[in-house]
Amino acid sequence: MSGHFHAVVWIDHHEARVFHFNASDSDKITVHPKDPVRHIHHKANSIGSGHAPEDQEFLKNVTDAVADAGAILITGPAGEKTVLMEHIGRHAPALKSKIKAVEPLDHPTDGEILALARKFFKDDHQEPPRVN
Repeated sequence: MSGHFHAVVWIDHHEARVFHFNASDSDKITVHPKDPVRHIHHKANSIGSGHAPEDQEFLKNVTDAVADAGAILITGPAGEKTVLMEHIGRHAPALKSKIKAVEPLDHPTDGEILALARKFFKDDHQEPPRVN
């Protein structure tokens, strides 16, 4: 990535928008699942919950997209943000400590996502720490 310390993820079942950013600049990555339109049909007297299994490759790709961030905010509608958090806990436990919050956020524009993230991290330095 570009060396930005902070990252924000907005995720639902159709896509994940990942931004690495500082106070004035940002880079965006969009990650899509293999099957973004999953139709779930639950039939009476059938075995199973009727829920499609989570797309592990999609979650891995999103996790990889934030792997180099120093501080992460995860956002999104419904439960996919929690599923991502759980995936990170199981598959990238060192990254879990970098997640500063998980916040509900319906369907914002890219600008709204970045504004929320910059406000969230406003008291945090938005530049990578300097190495002497």
